[in-house]
Amino acid sequence: MNRINCLIVDDEPIAGDIILNYCSTYPALHVVATCLNAFEARRILGENVIDIIFLDIEMPVLDGIGFLHTLKNPPQIIFTTAYKEYAVTAFDLAACDYLVKPFSLERFIIAVDKAMERLSTPVQVALKSNSINDDYLFIKTDGKIHKINYDELLYAEANGNYTRIITLNASLAQNMAFLSMEALLPDTHFIRVHRSFIINKSKISHIEGNRVFIGKYEIPIGSNYKETFFKAIGL
Repeated sequence: MNRINCLIVDDEPIAGDIILNYCSTYPALHVVATCLNAFEARRILGENVIDIIFLDIEMPVLDGIGFLHTLKNPPQIIFTTAYKEYAVTAFDLAACDYLVKPFSLERFIIAVDKAMERLSTPVQVALKSNSINDDYLFIKTDGKIHKINYDELLYAEANGNYTRIITLNASLAQNMAFLSMEALLPDTHFIRVHRSFIINKSKISHIEGNRVFIGKYEIPIGSNYKETFFKAIGL
């Protein structure tokens, strides 16, 4: 069985110990470190290959959501928190699962199984084999593999555990984390304008207020992305 490297990030030592104990019951899991804050976690990520992060949300200085925003190519994220109200945001960020404390060992195992299934999905590896100079990518969905030229791709949208891809002629649901899709799309063509949307810059018809229009589609511009977006289009 392949070893799965894990990182526990929780500012409450007791909560971290519970997760560590749960991990010890799962033979494939190897806990590289337990961190009390996001900055320590960033250091560990810089020194190790991590497959899964068990991530608390309410932490001092930099919370779990903010920490995830700082990661360019994050591993599988399983949020472990006492707060239910962040669940929608977490899944918008393509989190693998969301565990509300106190959670059972059974629920923990279900979350880990889901993360391991994602890690073993070969489609992400195949997609990443594309050269950065290619002007297309391949998407596997519904038992078919679609070749999509960048000039046909209008935008991508986070949709729970899936990424929805809108092209000139189709709407495709891809079983891939939104952040993984973002890493595949070249920033020469595409830019993130919202936590849930990446758009093709060349397909913008006009911008009105906090909305960007691509043909018949109206896409919100998130406040955290607005400045970067306008700079990217020369405004």
